[in-house]
Amino acid sequence: MSKKGVLLVNLGSPDSTEVKDVRKYLDEFLMDERVIDIPYWKRFLLIKGIILNTRPKKSAAAYKKIWWKEGSPLVVISERFTKKIKDKLDIPVALGMRYGSMSMENALAELDSQGVTDVFLVPLYPHYAMSSFETVVVKAEELLENQFGHMKMDVLQPFYKHPDYIRVMSQFLKKQLEGFDYDQLLFSYHGIPERHIYKSDPTKSHCKIDGTCCEISSEAHKTCYRHQCFETTKAIVKELGIDKSKYRNSFQSRLLKDPWLRPYTDYELERMADEGIRKLAVITPAFVSDCLETLEEIAMEGKQEFLERGGDEFIHIPCLNEDDAWVEVMKQWIIDWKKG
Repeated sequence: MSKKGVLLVNLGSPDSTEVKDVRKYLDEFLMDERVIDIPYWKRFLLIKGIILNTRPKKSAAAYKKIWWKEGSPLVVISERFTKKIKDKLDIPVALGMRYGSMSMENALAELDSQGVTDVFLVPLYPHYAMSSFETVVVKAEELLENQFGHMKMDVLQPFYKHPDYIRVMSQFLKKQLEGFDYDQLLFSYHGIPERHIYKSDPTKSHCKIDGTCCEISSEAHKTCYRHQCFETTKAIVKELGIDKSKYRNSFQSRLLKDPWLRPYTDYELERMADEGIRKLAVITPAFVSDCLETLEEIAMEGKQEFLERGGDEFIHIPCLNEDDAWVEVMKQWIIDWKKG
């Protein structure tokens, strides 16, 4: 007899804002070959020899700015979301993180202890990227093969333009913008290196990052992060009837000196202020849970950049987090999977 269960997976977080804990977390995160996809020896020298000697202190200071009394915002929000899902379902639900001590291994062991044999893996990422969705799926497959061989797994595919997701995102955004007569709405997505786009292209020829390939139908779009981000924006602005002159896209959180997806969010913030935009709203649809990249990089650093450049008003739109409508959507997706 099979028994179904759900594994929700988010990014992860350091255990604390102490430099040693941040270093440990960054070590696991950045050594992932799908995050920094260079030969192992180069990655080892770069991460162990340079980054982990400089970045943890700076990152720890950033985490301290956004850390909650209960702990890491991303972890706390994910736990609250998971509890709400559990309360609405009659099957086991576990939460794991791709990196950090709240591991996917522990989450699968929790499901195993409850007799689960059929797992519904839910990567909490709307879009496909090798450094987010793909690494979660690969890690889960490895764990099942090596430790939980009696389990089988289905995966929730990227939901970047699923009608339910677009509806709940649009309704949430509309509510958050009530009373704010913005000049511009910026969709800021997490950035990835351009080479990841080419590596994820199964055709090895479609993706050009030239402004046209995302508009030409291709099987490459199933694994193209850039295309999927633009599709999310298009679907939301269509749902809300936002004029094309009132919004734009950008990409944040670049690392190292390689070319990353453009335009860069920090450059766009300065450019918009220089253009005379005075009231700006920023939404971060690549995340379903607020985290360092949204709470510190956008809501604090981004706001400061925009206002110091001459902007007057700046609001950061929170992620869906534990919004009840979002919980209902996820609950229904799980029920649909359970029904087969």
